Amino acid sequence: MADSESERAAVTTRAAREGAAVAADYFRTDLAVETKDGDTDVVTRADREAQERVIETIRADYPDVTIVGEENDAPTTVPDEGSAFVVDPIDGTNNFVRGVPFWCTSVAAVADGEPVAAATVAPAVGDEFLADETTARLNGDELSVSRRDGPETATVSPTLWWDFDSRDEYAAAAEGVVERFADLRRYGSAQISLGYVAMGALDGVFSNLRGNPWDTVAGVHLVRCAGGEATDLEGNRWHHDSRGLVVSNGAVHDAVLSTARDAEAQRG
Repeated sequence: MADSESERAAVTTRAAREGAAVAADYFRTDLAVETKDGDTDVVTRADREAQERVIETIRADYPDVTIVGEENDAPTTVPDEGSAFVVDPIDGTNNFVRGVPFWCTSVAAVADGEPVAAATVAPAVGDEFLADETTARLNGDELSVSRRDGPETATVSPTLWWDFDSRDEYAAAAEGVVERFADLRRYGSAQISLGYVAMGALDGVFSNLRGNPWDTVAGVHLVRCAGGEATDLEGNRWHHDSRGLVVSNGAVHDAVLSTARDAEAQRG
């Protein structure tokens, strides 16, 4: 059984690659699409089979570990004690089913509630974001967040899904970006967006929502390892069950946090 941090990181990477390979075989094929909690919450055979492959890969080294995941009735809560893995077989399924290449398989290793390794593999665009305990890399090259320190030069992405009864929050989030920053991006995959903060392509990613751990944990770890910052809506260090997700290069964090709070001000 694997037990060192380096072995955990290796298993995380191997599992993400295996799951991504399964998903990639279905990409841009005639794939049946089902819905879960709403018309925009979609799932496919590719999601389920990719998660099964990820779990099989992890279980080969960690037969009894908790595996938190989005599909197949997996546990949905990260334990605050002991080891666990957090899995998103396809983050960006709406992109996936439309043939848009911004989707990924994401896996994080967690110890006592804190991520210690992460892998976000995006085969359709040829990118692998990997992190051990301290260092983040993209396709083998060490990552660092951007140095942009003025909001007027920053590009920021509102992320996660505001449902139809929360569109005033979504609108406030978008308006806040337009008013404060140089430009807005929205890729349709939280994990890819977080990876882009880690590599310096984006300067901030935010939401006033509470994200699922499979949408957030791996990417937050990548950003922190690349020198960035992640907090909740109160400005406290982000945790897997935090309300709000505010991630940045650090230099423009206050402006990103203010934009997330603008969205939250519309709630209820």
